Amino acid sequence: MAELFVKQAKEYSESRPTYPQQLFDFIASKTPSHNLAWDVGTGTGQAALSLAAIYDNVIATDTSPAQLELAAPHPNITYRCTTAAVTMDELHTKVGSQSTFDLVAVAQAMHWFDRPAFYDRAKWLLKKPGGVLAAWCYTTPEVDAAVDAVFHRFYTVDSRPYWDSARGLVDRKYETVEFPFEPVDGLEDTGPVRFNAEKEMDLEGFFTYLRSWSAYQTAKEKGVELLTGEVIDRFTAAWSRDGVTQKTVVFPVYLRVGKVGSS
Repeated sequence: MAELFVKQAKEYSESRPTYPQQLFDFIASKTPSHNLAWDVGTGTGQAALSLAAIYDNVIATDTSPAQLELAAPHPNITYRCTTAAVTMDELHTKVGSQSTFDLVAVAQAMHWFDRPAFYDRAKWLLKKPGGVLAAWCYTTPEVDAAVDAVFHRFYTVDSRPYWDSARGLVDRKYETVEFPFEPVDGLEDTGPVRFNAEKEMDLEGFFTYLRSWSAYQTAKEKGVELLTGEVIDRFTAAWSRDGVTQKTVVFPVYLRVGKVGSS
């Protein structure tokens, strides 16, 4: 699915929310140590940068060279482009060795994966026992009552035909994703656990976020413009209703997290 994000990679980099520090602190508190992490489907590296502030070494991989070109450099991060399948040979040469990783992290990407194959690779890499897999997604943004009403129609009616079926896993907050890992210490299950990501946006920034959607790109390739004049007018009226041009947009983040056993 990497091709869905190639043409709007710049918009993706500019508009996607930065995940909350509480999320990374929570994950880090559950890993055996803070030596080595793999950020899978890193995109433009938003999650990798936060992980690099905690983990000594972060291997950040993606299938899209266009997105990796926009990723910010950091001395603790090694960016690498992989195939979508990531064979075991590729895993060893481009990611790392068996039972050496404290954490495998997936930000807003696991719904695209061949999950059984991915889980096998994650379990191969993670330290045993106790290595942690953390996968999270953010769902639809929350602004205020007026904007949310317009957004709901745009999301559930206008854009719905252009979303890949995998998007349903995000709408369900990863609750229905099979997750063959043990609960980490302090949790009775593997989640999802909610965190909030916040981003200050004006209306044009919010439109940039909408244009970063894979559904927007799919519609565009079919000759359909989702942000028509009528839709823009509805958003503009709702956004300006309270006279505030810069708004705090809340992106609910839902985390599934678990650890591997001794085998």
